[in-house]
Amino acid sequence: MQSAPREIVTPFRPIPLDVPEGMKPNEFFNSTENLNDLVQNNGLLSNPENLLMYRKALGHSNEFDTSIIYNTSKCILDPLGRPVRRTQVPDKVKHCWNRMNQIVLAYMLEQFPDPADALLLAGEASLDATWSLTSPGVPSIRMLHNHFIVFDMQQLRDAKEADKNNPNLTDGGQHSLFQAHMKEVYRRFFDQALQLEILQPVSTADSRLELTGYPQGLPCWEISGGAEALKDIRFWEEYDLILKGFLDFYRTFFSQVSTRNADMLPDVYFPRQIEAELLFDNDFMSAARKVRNHCITDALYSNSIRWQPAFKQLIYRSDRGKLIVTISQNSIGNAITELLGVVVKRQPDPQAYSRKEPRLLEHLLQVRQRLIEADLGDGIATESWPASL
Repeated sequence: MQSAPREIVTPFRPIPLDVPEGMKPNEFFNSTENLNDLVQNNGLLSNPENLLMYRKALGHSNEFDTSIIYNTSKCILDPLGRPVRRTQVPDKVKHCWNRMNQIVLAYMLEQFPDPADALLLAGEASLDATWSLTSPGVPSIRMLHNHFIVFDMQQLRDAKEADKNNPNLTDGGQHSLFQAHMKEVYRRFFDQALQLEILQPVSTADSRLELTGYPQGLPCWEISGGAEALKDIRFWEEYDLILKGFLDFYRTFFSQVSTRNADMLPDVYFPRQIEAELLFDNDFMSAARKVRNHCITDALYSNSIRWQPAFKQLIYRSDRGKLIVTISQNSIGNAITELLGVVVKRQPDPQAYSRKEPRLLEHLLQVRQRLIEADLGDGIATESWPASL
C-alpha cells in the first residue's frame, strides 16, 4: 500500500446552537454563553482548577474523542487574555492536568492495545493570542485544550489519499520555514538546550507512520519506559522542556526577523544556548534576514507571519507500539491530527453518528469514572448521561 496522507469522513450530529445576529461563529464560540452550552450538553467532568472534560460534538473520530479545556471563560472574559499554552498555566492546574492526561492516555492504551488496529494520539493545538478572532480558519474555542483521539486503522487504510498540497498538511515540517532554511540549527538547539533523560531523540524512520508517511521532518523523541513513564512527574517536566525549547527558538527567530540584531528577549528559558547556538549562528541570522527582506517587499507574505508562537505538541503511538513526542509550529486551519497525515472531513449525518455513539459514550463515561475515583473532578449530568456510573 502506498504511503500517503489520508482523508477520512467523520459523521456528526448537527449542533442546535443559534449564533446571535451580528456575530461571526468563531466570535460566538469563544463566549461564556457558548461554553455554558458546551458544559450543559457535552460536559463530562469539571474540577475546582477550572479543567473541563467534554465530548467533542464536532469530533475528529467516533472511536474515541474527547478534550480537556482550561475553561477560563468566566474568570477571564477577554478571549485574547486567556492562557493558550501550558507555560501560562498555574503550577497547581498543570499538576492536575498532567494527572488527568496520564489517566486518559492509560485508558486509551488499555482499550486499544494494538497499533495495527488503532492510531492514538494525545496533545494540544495552541493558538497565539495575536491571531485575530475573525481570521478565517481560526479554531473555535480560544483556550488551551488537549485532544485525546483514536482512529480506526482499517478506516484509514480504506480512506482516499489526501491531496499532498492541501494547505492543512503544509506545516508538518516539509514546507515549514525552520525545516527549509535551518533544519540543522533547529535540531542542534534542542540537543544543546534540553537535558532529557526519559525522552530520547529518534530518527525519522522510527517515528514515521508507514501508512501516511507522517510526521515529516519534525524532531521526535521516544518515551523510554512507554506507558509506565507517563506516571513519572519527570516525564511531564521533560514534555514541558520540549515546549520551552520550541518557544525560545520561535520567539528568538522572529524577534530577529522583526528587528535586525535585536537584543535577546528578556524572558527566555535557555539564554546561554540562545546566545551560543542561535544568535552566533550564521545560518540562523541569514534566514532571519531573508524573511525580513521578504516581509518588507511583500505585504501579503508579511501579513501571514505569526509573530508570536503557536504550536502543536502531541504524544502518539508508532507502528512499533512506541510512544513518541513531537512538536510543530501551528498554522491557521490546521488540526492536530494532520501532524500524522490524517485530514478529517466532518459530515453531518445523524444516523451514521448514532450507530457509533453508544460505544463512544461507553468509553468516555468509563474513563471519566477513573478520573472521579482519582479525585480529579466531579461528573457532569446532561440529558444524555448521568453524573456518575
